[in-house]
Amino acid sequence: MGVEVEVTGIAAGGAGVGRLPDGRVTFVHRTAPGDRVVVRVVEARKRWTRSELIAVREASPDRRQAPCPHYDRCGGCTLEHLTYEAQLHAKAHMVVEALRRIGGLDADEPPITPSPSEFRYRNRVTFTLRRDRGGVTAGFHALERPDTLVDIGSDCLLPEEPVADAWGALRREWGPEARRLPSGNELRLMLRATEAGSVALAVDGGYASGRPEELLAAIPSLEAIWHRPSGAGEYRLIGGAGLRDRWADEDVELSGDVFTQVNRGAAALLEEHVLERLRSAGAGTVLDGYCGVGLYARRLTRDGIEVVGIEAHPAALEEARRAAPAGRFLEGTVEGRIAEALPVDAAVLNPPRAGLHAVVPDRLLERPPSRLLYVSCDPATLARDLERLSPGYRLAGLRCFDLFPQTAHVETVAELERVG
Repeated sequence: MGVEVEVTGIAAGGAGVGRLPDGRVTFVHRTAPGDRVVVRVVEARKRWTRSELIAVREASPDRRQAPCPHYDRCGGCTLEHLTYEAQLHAKAHMVVEALRRIGGLDADEPPITPSPSEFRYRNRVTFTLRRDRGGVTAGFHALERPDTLVDIGSDCLLPEEPVADAWGALRREWGPEARRLPSGNELRLMLRATEAGSVALAVDGGYASGRPEELLAAIPSLEAIWHRPSGAGEYRLIGGAGLRDRWADEDVELSGDVFTQVNRGAAALLEEHVLERLRSAGAGTVLDGYCGVGLYARRLTRDGIEVVGIEAHPAALEEARRAAPAGRFLEGTVEGRIAEALPVDAAVLNPPRAGLHAVVPDRLLERPPSRLLYVSCDPATLARDLERLSPGYRLAGLRCFDLFPQTAHVETVAELERVG
């Protein structure tokens, strides 16, 4: 038996938010602010519940028919049923709510820069492949059912065309039981495309390498295959000769799981914003924490700015040193090496979703740069870290960038100025 609920907002994970007749908050996926819906509670806690959508009684003007044929079941996207304008508003609101609730910051809703492409924007996509008695299934996890895989073909609307085409070809050419791929019951398959349309495959998991040369011969756009067997620390090249990309006028050598942003067009806008704010600070020395392949370091050193980068991924660090020889680079974690990099005039920090290790704010407060640019992919950890930095910094600017249309993820750049 269902209950009627009015949806008033979107939560951080993409579910709509409403209240049950008893006053408890309920989270319902595939709903939009302004919807009046009938739901069934599937998980009940003391103060909140999780529900599933049964019917839409009154549709919000922000609602649309999701164009992807897999959307009913797939968990890869959570906001595709919202107009793009409504998605942008929801994401900016998620950020300011996290800052208020977790960080204790009274911030206005920030501006958000839309993605140049709403669909077909991902240059890097990771699929899960499972082998069992029923055969091979490969795709994304089902919505709120992480143990279930939804089989996804090249008609998924997230990948760039070269990635989608390569995924379709890989599915056709991996052979019975996907024997041309590495062995194992479950694999993670990451396809990455360059600006020119060449594609690389990185396989995580399994054991024996399979038959990579046959895949390279059968799929013309596929140039390289890496593999990291279960229990191994690093990827190794098992087919092809590596991959060279062009990223915002920078040559980049890519290998294995070296990180670059998934949305080339939106990332370029974010990077230009960060560089403009660093240059406006008039800094002579800059710390580039979590520097990856050194995209910021390359440009800043050409401006005559002294840069010290910190990166834990050996292959990414090697590429940063090759491309920005004027920079100084430290291998290791930011928390382990930051004391050696300070003091500096300014810093840019782009941590993973877990945010900053607790040591990092402490070290920054001991020898504080005048300006910090914090690039975050998770509003909750951003809010936590800004609260940790608040004894020495004030929030001077906030801007969001939509690198992940159709999902609840959002990238945020927080600009902090030293106080005292």
